[in-house]
Amino acid sequence: MGSSQKRVWVPGPIIIGAGPSGLAAAACLAELGVPSTVLEKSSCVASLWRHRTYDRLKLHLPKRFCELPLMGFPAGFPKYPTKHQFVAYMESYAAAFGIAPRFGAEVVRAERDAAAGAWRVTTRLAAAGPGPGAEEEEEELVSRWVVVATGENAEPVGAEVISGIERFAGRVVHTSAYKTGAEFSGQKVLVVGCGNSGMEVSLDLCRHNAKPSMVVRNSVHVLPREMLGMSTFGVAMALLKWLPVRVVDRLLLAAAHMILGDTGRLGLRRPKTGPIELKNLTGKTPVLDVGALDQIKSGNITVVGGVKEIMKGGAKFVDGREEKYDAIILATGYKSNVPSWLKDADEHFTKEGIPKTPFPSGWKGDKGLYCVGFTRRGLLGTSSDAVNIANDIYRQWTELSDHSTPLHHLFDFKV
Repeated sequence: MGSSQKRVWVPGPIIIGAGPSGLAAAACLAELGVPSTVLEKSSCVASLWRHRTYDRLKLHLPKRFCELPLMGFPAGFPKYPTKHQFVAYMESYAAAFGIAPRFGAEVVRAERDAAAGAWRVTTRLAAAGPGPGAEEEEEELVSRWVVVATGENAEPVGAEVISGIERFAGRVVHTSAYKTGAEFSGQKVLVVGCGNSGMEVSLDLCRHNAKPSMVVRNSVHVLPREMLGMSTFGVAMALLKWLPVRVVDRLLLAAAHMILGDTGRLGLRRPKTGPIELKNLTGKTPVLDVGALDQIKSGNITVVGGVKEIMKGGAKFVDGREEKYDAIILATGYKSNVPSWLKDADEHFTKEGIPKTPFPSGWKGDKGLYCVGFTRRGLLGTSSDAVNIANDIYRQWTELSDHSTPLHHLFDFKV
């Protein structure tokens, strides 16, 4: 297969990713009159929400904590919108701000050109023409600014985390490909992971007459989604305006014990560090219970310890027990893919692809590099990043007398 490349200067920033983070940044820039070019390797906005989430998914937090800048959810949406409603909101959001991403544009390389004072972003486009001889087209976009908006959840973390899983004879699926427990009715299913996804998938399996066992390797905070009809997250945010984190953590844990009981007796040991402090330190989100705990108490969800290895017909656990299973679901989360395409990423990102500078200052790198959606603070963190990025780029934009480019003499451009 051959390849061809063209080079294009774009006057505003290049935003990589058309999920909530990329759309928020583009909208904030548009509001200030700064154009942007949004690149997205899939064929739609919010592709992770559309294609990599299970059918029963709803927002874990009330909608007022999940709105993007400048535009709220429709008034008729419920307190906890479904995934389909969230995707519809994303589509309406893009339309409202005139955001038209370049779909099918996979970024394979982004690097700073010091001599030109600009960023070169190489995208791989869909092959032109049918058949194996079709030419693969690449395009190099050049801009003063690059906004990394691929986020913390770009790629699934999968089978590589479990020894021997290649030997398993049954079905293995990551939660990114899981849709409904109806596909596993009557089966014994091992769910690897006990975060919000692991808990919800286990609950969904129960409701479709499957028999899930949920792997809990480490300690985990489980909190009720609501306390006395109020969002637990909302209560925590209100208390944090007046009280230290550790005091708020003690109050949340006391309330959780009253509502949920002693989760340690169910095999769900709590960390020594409180839920908010732990979130701030490590990014580990507490589980907000939406019904799984009752299923654990009733025995419909079995809590098991760490897996030592997977065998052809089941699993061997660290305590020496062996169990047979028909299927394995990996609720093992996602990871950033930034190091795979951003050259010299280690100057601003860790080897895991997370900004080295912690929230709230991690949104800005050096020499025109920005990132949004890496705060580990959900859509509230995304909104904060997007506003900061737009204001910073706008300040530079207004200082430039010529928004087209002073760099034509360095490149052969198609403008």
